[in-house]
Amino acid sequence: MADTAAEIDRNEAPVLDIDPYDIEVLRSPYEFQEKLREAGPIALIPKYNVYAVGRHHECEIVLKEFEKFTAKGGIGIQDIRKPGDFRVPNRMLENDPPDHTTIRNVVMKYLSPIAIRKMKQKFDERAATLAEELVARGEIDGVEDIAETYILDVFPEAVGIDLPRPNILAIGEMRFNQSGPQNALYHAAMEKAQPYLGWFESSCQREGVRPGSIADDLFAAEDRGEFPEPGLASNMTRSLVGGGADSTMAGIGHSLCKLAENPDQYDLIHADPKKAGLAFEEALRLEPSFHVSYRTTSGEMELSGVRLRPDTKVGVFFGAANRDPRKFEDPDAFRIERRSAGTHLGFGVGAHICIGQMIARAEAASILSALAERVKRIELAGEPVYKPINQMRMLEKLPLRLIAA
Repeated sequence: MADTAAEIDRNEAPVLDIDPYDIEVLRSPYEFQEKLREAGPIALIPKYNVYAVGRHHECEIVLKEFEKFTAKGGIGIQDIRKPGDFRVPNRMLENDPPDHTTIRNVVMKYLSPIAIRKMKQKFDERAATLAEELVARGEIDGVEDIAETYILDVFPEAVGIDLPRPNILAIGEMRFNQSGPQNALYHAAMEKAQPYLGWFESSCQREGVRPGSIADDLFAAEDRGEFPEPGLASNMTRSLVGGGADSTMAGIGHSLCKLAENPDQYDLIHADPKKAGLAFEEALRLEPSFHVSYRTTSGEMELSGVRLRPDTKVGVFFGAANRDPRKFEDPDAFRIERRSAGTHLGFGVGAHICIGQMIARAEAASILSALAERVKRIELAGEPVYKPINQMRMLEKLPLRLIAA
């Protein structure tokens, strides 16, 4: 009997007594990520009574096996099905197949490769204009002047919602802090977003969208009865706006930072601007836009030999998985010819893989290649500053010097 008890104890998840939402961890998560990977295939974070995975293999399992790890409890740390934490779920992100798949298939009709190709010419034109202006200025901020300015120029037209900068930045900060614990970041973001909540709700309704846009297509699809229930066009529009702008701005910011820190890699895209998309993928591997996303155990089970409790949150830490030496050779190195698309988890994996990834890739490739054509070298003109957000990994400031070709 004693031997059996000892065996059960060994199968319990190791305890990792680190707060992944600590401000310093959010600013520089690398030590936490390494400790999470080395703790074991899965660890328990006692402060929040949640499990955490940081190895690539286990992260893939949790994201793919929805029968065991459901999204219906919400992708944040709270279980949205329970009293006190209840909120209306995102009907696609916080849902499982087959219901999730039915809704996703409708939305995917309007985010197809053909639809993205139609947008690409405008993305390229706007990128060329902005790049010319930035080269003339020389010293700029990569976050404000490139990532935010470019995405808030092209993305609103594509999705069909006007996105004034202060409004969407405050809403994004609120949404991605809401997914974490109710800490100081959460409360500050909620207060900051209050003046814009009414705007966000009305903008994502039928009367707030532009004709001929993705959102307009979604409302037309709802009118034709393509969605399984009413109200989903507005829900999906909020999802596209909420996820599409912030995550792509974050990814472009990280790409610029990595290219400035690795001039030999920038030389590769300067010589061949068509490789700009590879730089975006490799930057997403090293610095994925999302810090963590959650699933919930659907019952008592095992993961890689570790026994898990039922009805318990499991945090998937993307940055840890994307630097896992079990998956990637020399994982901390930025190498654009690694061709990491399809292997990194920056866009997720499985049924819930990012639905807007083709738009994000097209936008990023347009602005990065436009810069590569006109800029001989990108240099850091100051220290990059990261913005602490509970769910996201995002730069706040990125001082850059652009040396014209």
